[in-house]
Formats: sequence, structure tokens, C-alpha cells
Amino acid sequence: MSTEQPNFAGPLSAAVAHLCTRLQPQVSPRTAAGFREVLRRLGAPLQVAVAGRIKSGKSTLVNALIGRRVAPTDVGECTRLVTRFQYGTVDRVELVFFDGRKQVLPFDAAGMIPKDLDVDFDKVSHLEAYLTNAVLRDLTVIDTPGLGSLDLASVKRTEQLLGAAKHRKDDDSEETDDDELDETSRNAVAGAEAVLYVVTQGVRADDQQALAAFTAATASREAGPVNAIAVLNKADTITPESVAGSDGDVWKAASIIAEKQAATLKPRVADVIPVIGLLAESAESGGFTSADADALKTLSQLDDVTWETMLMSADIFTTWDCDVPVGTRVRLLEKLDLYGIRSAVDALRADPELTAGALRRRLLESSGLARVRARLDGVFRARADGIKAAAALASVTALAQASGDAGERQRVHDAIEVLLQKPEAHQLRLLEALTLVASGAVDMPEDLADEVLRVGSTADVGEQLGLKGRPHKELSAYALERAGWWRSFASFGATPAQSRVAHVVHRSYFLIWQQLKATGGA
Repeated sequence: MSTEQPNFAGPLSAAVAHLCTRLQPQVSPRTAAGFREVLRRLGAPLQVAVAGRIKSGKSTLVNALIGRRVAPTDVGECTRLVTRFQYGTVDRVELVFFDGRKQVLPFDAAGMIPKDLDVDFDKVSHLEAYLTNAVLRDLTVIDTPGLGSLDLASVKRTEQLLGAAKHRKDDDSEETDDDELDETSRNAVAGAEAVLYVVTQGVRADDQQALAAFTAATASREAGPVNAIAVLNKADTITPESVAGSDGDVWKAASIIAEKQAATLKPRVADVIPVIGLLAESAESGGFTSADADALKTLSQLDDVTWETMLMSADIFTTWDCDVPVGTRVRLLEKLDLYGIRSAVDALRADPELTAGALRRRLLESSGLARVRARLDGVFRARADGIKAAAALASVTALAQASGDAGERQRVHDAIEVLLQKPEAHQLRLLEALTLVASGAVDMPEDLADEVLRVGSTADVGEQLGLKGRPHKELSAYALERAGWWRSFASFGATPAQSRVAHVVHRSYFLIWQQLKATGGA
């Protein structure tokens, strides 16, 4: 048995872990096995699944987030499998079979996971990729097959992995078959703890259904605004002229569409953020080279008429007669597409002395990846303790419910209630309030519901108060004012269900005020 101490996301996760450890001797062997899996997950990095419909660019975005082009993006057997990217001291990829066997899979010549396998595909459960990238130290990224695919087997693999806790037991485990998790118990502890949902400009009503399907696969836990954000990928393919109010600007058009999509997907996601995944992948993962920069410099010296003509279409760009070889232009298109090529040439024309490194950074800025990462930090990483603790408690509750033992259910319920009475458990109360409001279980006026979602969906105080960038003193005064308002609403204007939520929001504002006061805001 390993003596290494687990690295919990924070005090709440540690408290839930203590609860699981304390309850294990008091429950059935099967429930105790479930608790062991919950403990393992509590000590692991936050699990973020990149989900979305087919051809939305999920794997390209995964590569950009990891900072390495390792996930295959061309259609093949591996793109039909779930792949878990996690931190490891040695880069390696393992095939995990349904019977629990593992087989090391060599990288291809380009350092990527090969798109096709030399084994019986139907016997493979999923892939585990261990990489030395620092970004994976506190975040495990899960690349999933496209939802809505006609390939139902691929969709089923996503669901099977998310319920396949039995495949991840330690090799030296001495558990008996009686202690193994049954399907109900596996589903109770399964599921990504956060979702990055990828959409494109052609978002349809069934994206709602696809997101709901993913939620159902993650042990029926609601993917609410605290643990789900969406990205509008391929923003460069939007035609600005087709979007009213865009003034012919691609990013302005993308932002307008993203706002509309946020309203459509609300309240399942905290935000919809435009991004150009291909540009981000090439600029961040080493795909953009000094030879590419040299070719772009040559293109920047073309006259305006020739240049604008070449940018009319990909075919014209690659076939027009110019000093840059056709093969080089084809590679530039594959890495940057026409929008990225135009952006790079514009930058070089404005500053011909730009180095290849500086040009790469400009392209990265143009991709929108920085904002995606900022939201990952603000919505996921900053709240990892609460998200992981809430997911673990949901699993613990589901395991107890599945046991069929009334006494066991009561013991677990009582232990959770004691934990929730602790002051540090306010995060969990807030997550519960968010779920109640986001799911419609508690009916709130729209303006108040929006305020609840705003307060609970970010760790940034300015954003929580809706006053980002305002002076410290103004934030403090507003937090105290809203704390008083919600306390009055809870006592005099609310239904019993609303009052429960209102008390939590009051407490949140009061804690924000205390935080601001301690840092000189009063």
C-alpha cells in the first residue's frame, strides 16, 4: 500500500476524504470499494473533459491547451477513443483494454499518438497518455469522441470510460471480486468534474441535447455554470458581413455570436468564449517554425492587389504564381488557415523586423487562447477544491443510495450533514444553490437568478459583484449593500425554497465584504 500523501485541492476535498475514510468500516464492502475510488479521485488533479459534437475541433483545442501536438486530429481509430492526458515523469501512451490489460503504444514519427492501432480495436477501452507538460500537474484533460456521431460505438466508449472505475485499480490491489464495483456503483463515482464544451458557429438546438447527454454520462451530476464553460471554435470562419453590428470585424462578429450562444446554452455553461483552435495549436505547440516566418516575410512583400487576390480562397492562395513554393503555402494553410496567414502578414507589414518568436506570440494572441485559459483558471482551477468536493459528495450519496441498506444511507447522510455545518463548507452550499437555480428546481426572478449565477460562477471578486475594474472601496460598499438586501429578501420576500438560496447568497456577499475589508477595502 502506498504511503504517499494525496495532494488534495484544498481543505474541503481533504474534509470529504476524511469523511470517506471514517465511514469505510461502517459500510458494506461494495460501498467501501466505491469510497476508495472517490478517495483516489479526490487526490488526483481536476478532471476536465473536452466535449462537443463531431468535427468541432476538440482534439486541436486539446493540443493547444496542453502545448503539444500529440492528440490526432485526422479521423482514425484513436479519434474514436477517449484519451486521458495526465502528468507523468516519462512521456508514454498506454492502451487500456476492457479486461484491464495495458499495452504501451509508441508515438508516431511526428511525436503524436498514432491515429490507427495494431490491435483488435473492439477490445480497447481507452487511452492513457502521460506527458511531462507542467500544465497537466493540476489538470487532467480528457479528449472525447464527438457526441452526436452516427458512430454510436464511439459515443458508447465515452460513456463506458466515464463509468469504468474498475479499470483503474492499482496493480497491487488485493481486493476480491466481492469488493469490485457493480455498474451502478461505478456510475456513481464516474464522470469528469468539469466540462469544456466546444461549439462552432453552426450551433444547433441539439447541442443542448449533446451537452445533456454528456451530463448524463457523468453520473447524472448536473453540468452547471460552475463546472462547465463553452468555446466557440473556428471563430475565423465566421463571415463578419453576416453578423449585424460586427462592423466587418471577425472577432467582433465572433463575440456577438458567442453572446447569443451563451444565452442559448444558459444556464448549463458559465460562458462561451471565441477561439481559433488551429491557430492556437500551431502557435503554442511548436508547429510554427522559423521557416514559416521566412515564407510569411516573403509574402508580406507582395503588392496589395496580388496579395488581396491570393487571399480570396485557399485554392487561389496555393496556385497563384509567386516566389513562395506551392508546398510551403499548403503547409502554411494547414497550420494557420487564411485568417492566420493574413494576421501574420499584417503584423510583418506593420513591423518588418519581427522575429519568428515575436511573430509566433502575435499569432497566439490572435487565437484567443489566452482568454480560454483565463476562464479555465477562474472557473475551474480557482474553484477546484469546491468542484472536486461537491462531485465527491454526490458520488458518496449515490453510492449509499445504491447500497439498498437504510442504515448505511442514514449514516452517510448524517456524516454529510455534519460536514456541511462547518463554516468552510460554504463553497458547497453555494454550489448547491447554483445547481438549484440553474436547473430550475428553485424558481427565481430572472434578474436574481442571474445574480446568483454571477456570484457563484467565478472566483474573481470584481466579476462576482458585476463591477470588474471598479475601485476597491466601491466593491466593498456594494458587497455589504447586497448582503443586507439578500438577508432581507430571505426573511420577508422569498418563498421557503428561495429563502434557502437567499441565505447562501447573503453569506457569500458577507464573506466577500470581509475579504475586501481585510485587504483595505473598507
